[in-house]
Amino acid sequence: MKPTPSSTAASTAPWIAALAEFLKGQPGVEAVRVDPTARKVSVATLGEVDLGLLDQRLTEVIAALEEKLATLAPAGAAAPCGFVVKHEGEAAVVSKESCATAPHFWKWREFQWPEPTEEEEAEDWRLLAGLATACWVFGTTAFILKTGGWAGEATIRVLYGLSILTGGFDAAVDVWAKIRKGELDIHFLMIAVAAGAMAIGHWDEAALLLFLFSASGAMEAYALDRTHREVDSLLKAAPKEATLVEAGGVQRTIKVEEIVLGKTLLVKPGEAFPADGVVSKGKTAADEANLTGEARPVEKAEGDQVFSGTINLWGAVEFTVRRLPAESTLQRIIRLIQTAQKLKAPSERFTDKFGVRYTYAVLGATTAMFFVWWLGFGITPFDNFFVDGVEVRSAFYRAMTLLVVASPCALVLSIPSAILAAIAWGAKHGILFRGGAAIEKLADVDLVSLDKTGTLTTGDLEVVGYESYPPGREHEVLELAYSLEQNSQHPIARAITTYGRRHGVAGHDIAEFQSITGQGLKAKQGDATILLGRRELLHEGPLAGWIKDVPPASPELSEVWVIGKGVIGRVLLKDEVRTQSKAVLAEMRRLGLRTVMLTGDRRQAAESVAKELGLDEVRSGLSPEAKVAAIQEFRHAGRKVAMVGDGVNDAPCLAAAFVSVAMGARGSDAALEQSEVVLMNDKIENFLSAYRLSQRARRVIRQNLVISLGTVVIMVGCSLAGIVPLTAGVFAHEGSTVVVCLNGLRLLFGKDRE
Repeated sequence: MKPTPSSTAASTAPWIAALAEFLKGQPGVEAVRVDPTARKVSVATLGEVDLGLLDQRLTEVIAALEEKLATLAPAGAAAPCGFVVKHEGEAAVVSKESCATAPHFWKWREFQWPEPTEEEEAEDWRLLAGLATACWVFGTTAFILKTGGWAGEATIRVLYGLSILTGGFDAAVDVWAKIRKGELDIHFLMIAVAAGAMAIGHWDEAALLLFLFSASGAMEAYALDRTHREVDSLLKAAPKEATLVEAGGVQRTIKVEEIVLGKTLLVKPGEAFPADGVVSKGKTAADEANLTGEARPVEKAEGDQVFSGTINLWGAVEFTVRRLPAESTLQRIIRLIQTAQKLKAPSERFTDKFGVRYTYAVLGATTAMFFVWWLGFGITPFDNFFVDGVEVRSAFYRAMTLLVVASPCALVLSIPSAILAAIAWGAKHGILFRGGAAIEKLADVDLVSLDKTGTLTTGDLEVVGYESYPPGREHEVLELAYSLEQNSQHPIARAITTYGRRHGVAGHDIAEFQSITGQGLKAKQGDATILLGRRELLHEGPLAGWIKDVPPASPELSEVWVIGKGVIGRVLLKDEVRTQSKAVLAEMRRLGLRTVMLTGDRRQAAESVAKELGLDEVRSGLSPEAKVAAIQEFRHAGRKVAMVGDGVNDAPCLAAAFVSVAMGARGSDAALEQSEVVLMNDKIENFLSAYRLSQRARRVIRQNLVISLGTVVIMVGCSLAGIVPLTAGVFAHEGSTVVVCLNGLRLLFGKDRE
């Protein structure tokens, strides 16, 4: 007997059951794919559906389940009757049971992952600030009336009660939620101390404690909100509508969700590009500052790439969609930053674990000290008394003071406050960190290995000539190179295809295209095999003797050899050294960083650039495997290596490095997916900014740890000696919490050379 859907769902992961219920209520919707790590949600439909209603209901489901979705159920998790659950890497798919051929007819659509609006985030810290203000007003009023003798005890108690209620409301809500899960945290300690102070008649000190606690909580929320604003500005940059150009030049306004790959869109001056694509008609310049940090307008003509969220400055242009809005460079960067803010640094994970264990340790120590003071030292358990006019505080009062000063609020906040601020500063200045670990690791780097093309040089190669052997078939060589390079994303490929488009070079039909790792490209033209790549391709085989007599190109030029049916030739390209590279490398040496160039280019070209820039070491003619071996050699020698590359052909050695740094996010998926640090505006000097930021962040973290732990040690010692009143303990505890938050926030406003 098959179980009923309800009974099965009860034993199923909550998010699976919820998505199954969502599918039941959506006719025409066959499956949902969820990837919480990349923050992607896609829906498979069959036939016509109401996209607006579907988006609304899907948003409600994902928003309600986001906390549960943070960790997907393991593969093989139970599914409700009538549904199937599959895992695809980090994603999971919940689908209705169907025949084997049905999925071939599904139409997948990606929807926006629901994000809290700026108003909702702002309301959070403003609500906390409002509660803290109310707590202060009620408490201050009660204190004034009591001091002046202008109200009775009942009125004073009511005002203090209102102060305690407003000041402790947010903490109480959090405590209740944690208790229901069987957990305790620092909020519980604060509520316990406030209750204890009230129990022994110190309502004024309970109100003061909760005011300072709620006020510091509001400051912390504001600080975190401030670090998210730069990401919010990126979200606002994404347009909501687009102008579709249909057959016959007819224009129609559509929503960005309706954009389809391959369609032509029109963007007028002052509008934002709604998707990534290639200009097909017109000329203009784009403001890409929000995406890359580049302040200067970037010229755009036919064949040039444009990016979602960037602004068209002056010319009306048409472009062909190459990426859907949800997969655009802008959206990938936004997801990267959002994911980074949730990825904890190693030291942050340590303080999280330490904080939880420490909370229980403090509760145990406080309870033990209560009995030590009471039974061991004979101090009255609950009532304070006076000896020769000096107040002797009770054992319970001392225990409450110890509980306050030993609470780890500042310790728990000391690292995330700095990490989040550093991530936000980097995002604002064109540097993306994939989590706090990247920031901490970059500060430890002592050797920087750099790719040549696109890193130390501009990567904007230009075709300056082409030759054939024998002479006379140069144009055929160029046509073969153009045909092959249309399938590649390497800087050399972009240079040849751009040159080909501008000069009207005809492309040939090729088949069986494949990449030869570290060597070049291979394909079929009819029955003939054609090859394109480095000179080394000719070192083996029948042309090995002939190529030895062909002189290499001059050192400042790169050469790409083409071998076709009855034709051999090469394309010559030139790449300019970045004007900033020499100064950046000099500054690296001043900071104590060793610099090494790892490049696949030939020795003469590599050494020419290395000599001009003053690199410590150069290794040329390296395949991807040889680059990885070089990185591993450095690491085995005890070096902490940062590899700086373009994120595509350098992906293997980026993965092998201690810290991987990619140049430029605009054209490289691998840069965003593989690297821990991305220099968005393609400027080598931004590596120095990232390195200095990591150094500053490490200093701030160390300062915060000294402040938080130092305050605890000093105040605990004073509390054990019985010389600290509860009021002073409260000020010290909350004061240190505010100081570490503000110290971390300082990174957000710091300068590059602070």
